[in-house]
Amino acid sequence: MEHLDRVQRLSRVPPAISRWLGYRISPPKPIPEYSVWTWTFVAAFCGVSVLQAVFSRAHYFIERGVPPIIASYGASAVLIYGVIESPLAQPRALLGGHFVSALLGICISKLFQLCAPDRYVELQWLAGSLTVSVATVAMQMTKTTHPPAGATALLAAVNQDVIDMSWYLLPVVLLSSSLALAVALIVNNIQRKYPAFWFVPVAPLSAKLSPSLDSLKYDNTSSASSGEESLRREVTSQV
Repeated sequence: MEHLDRVQRLSRVPPAISRWLGYRISPPKPIPEYSVWTWTFVAAFCGVSVLQAVFSRAHYFIERGVPPIIASYGASAVLIYGVIESPLAQPRALLGGHFVSALLGICISKLFQLCAPDRYVELQWLAGSLTVSVATVAMQMTKTTHPPAGATALLAAVNQDVIDMSWYLLPVVLLSSSLALAVALIVNNIQRKYPAFWFVPVAPLSAKLSPSLDSLKYDNTSSASSGEESLRREVTSQV
């Protein structure tokens, strides 16, 4: 019932705001495929452009050696702008998947960096494999599975620019996910609806008869059957 409470909260928000959070009183009408392709293009272009503009233009990030974009967000763009109904493209998966993967990628990479530099280079393949496999299981356990986040974990172990960021990768990933999500909430809600859910899917309510109604239904059926039988006997006797 908790997910229903969240939906009810959104219903109390003014429509001018709740629309951009993915809430609709009724499902939106289907739009032509060419409109879907157009909005996917616009959203992906805007999303990737915003990320590169922030991280390649702001001196704060340039001074800290942050790359213009974490490459895994190119794959995230395909999901959150193109396959917006997928559970893998919802906010919980986007935000949680990248953060969990980045955290585990950094931790595993740090452990391998305790080895001698030459030995670390030799074992970097193992670090990369471990980061992806551990991050994948962690996302399954936390219900934040987001396939592009596997690349975030991998980059934390094998890409030198990302390795040099160390723990600073975490706030960069959080900001990147938030900016990508903000673009999705704006563009995806112009003619489409996003997200499908924020934390957990809204399961359809199953109507179940109470015992009193169930017994009433049985009584009505029995009465109807008795009535038909009496009528049949009366017609037979008259014949």
